[in-house]
Amino acid sequence: MDETSLRAVGWARSLPLDSEVKAARDWARGHLEALGWTRTAPETVDAVLLTVSELVTNAHRHAHSSAQLILTWDNRCLHIAVHDASSEVPAPRAPDTERLGGRGMFLVDALADSWETRPCPHGKTVVACFRPTA
Repeated sequence: MDETSLRAVGWARSLPLDSEVKAARDWARGHLEALGWTRTAPETVDAVLLTVSELVTNAHRHAHSSAQLILTWDNRCLHIAVHDASSEVPAPRAPDTERLGGRGMFLVDALADSWETRPCPHGKTVVACFRPTA
């Protein structure tokens, strides 16, 4: 395979507004187990699962939307993409002891190797990238 070729494997799941975030974490954990990460990169697994929780929670709570969760592994990076129906772009906010929530994107920013928001015709997709620890 030459360097311009890309091989990837991916999984997708729709999470209706009334679904529990735990279902998203459990589903993602199963795919991380299939990749062998729960054995070889447990710290990365924890970071991925927390990111899945935060992104799906944001879609449900702030976008008032179902969440489309896609995991893609391209042998370099695990891309976690969550699409929702809101065009509002998330941003990390500094922790505030007076506020109960609002730390989700701050956590994603701290945990992911990189992340970005991609506007879509019907909302946005937030993508976080994780590279397994050696």
